[in-house]
Amino acid sequence: MRINQLFNIALQSIVNNKLRTSLTILGVVVGIFSIIVIMTIITMLQSSIENGLSLLNKNTFQIEKFDRMQGRGGGRDRAWRNRKDITIDEAYRLKDLLTDALYVGAEQWQFGKVVKFGNYETNPNISIAGETIDGIKTNNWKVEYGRDLRESDVQYSTDVCLLGPDVVEKIFPNVDPIGQKIRVDGRPMKVAGVLEKQPAMFGQSRDNYIVIPITTWQAMYGKYNNSVNIMVTAPDKDSYNDVIEAAIGHFRKIRKVPPGEPDDFSVFSNESM
Repeated sequence: MRINQLFNIALQSIVNNKLRTSLTILGVVVGIFSIIVIMTIITMLQSSIENGLSLLNKNTFQIEKFDRMQGRGGGRDRAWRNRKDITIDEAYRLKDLLTDALYVGAEQWQFGKVVKFGNYETNPNISIAGETIDGIKTNNWKVEYGRDLRESDVQYSTDVCLLGPDVVEKIFPNVDPIGQKIRVDGRPMKVAGVLEKQPAMFGQSRDNYIVIPITTWQAMYGKYNNSVNIMVTAPDKDSYNDVIEAAIGHFRKIRKVPPGEPDDFSVFSNESM
């Protein structure tokens, strides 16, 4: 049978079975469209999750007292539960030794605070971050308007702050916050700048916080009452793992961890999330 005869038979079959042909074509179109929609949704969800879990800047890791992925609950051995706090002095020592890093910052936190301005006040859900200048850079916080914190602010424990957008929205509805004085735990703070909005984490805002110099934070809440987090940014992706290994080695020496003993600190990164 010739090819043209086969073609004519197929065409005649399509004409004689219009409904079946139409349904078949419709099924193929719907199937392709469904795959495109599903792939688009998956891509959007992946992007949202990655943005939400990106707590640190690129090529950045954090040294902490405990592993945040495993918590601090029972069932741990005594050595793990009795880890010493990481101190600001250890953070500065690591900064001096880790010369291959781009930034080595330090931070401490207080949570559930109220921020006031005049007759306005926030809910008791504001986080107070005490930061070094490198700490701000490793967190990838950028000032939208106003000025950033300076080394002199850290050196002299200046009562200045940077506000997250949620705080501005709550207590400065119709006023430019720059230069105004807020109160945190009864302490007046001059607003130096307003930070850019951060990506939400699973639909929850991450902008209800303020940033102050770490020395000011320590004057308010104590220098050695809370463990310090140390954030380290590598120059690039290629050097990232080498900087992690160097940081661990230096910090074991700083903490006087005996050879063969496990680390008495944990390393956290976006990848570990």
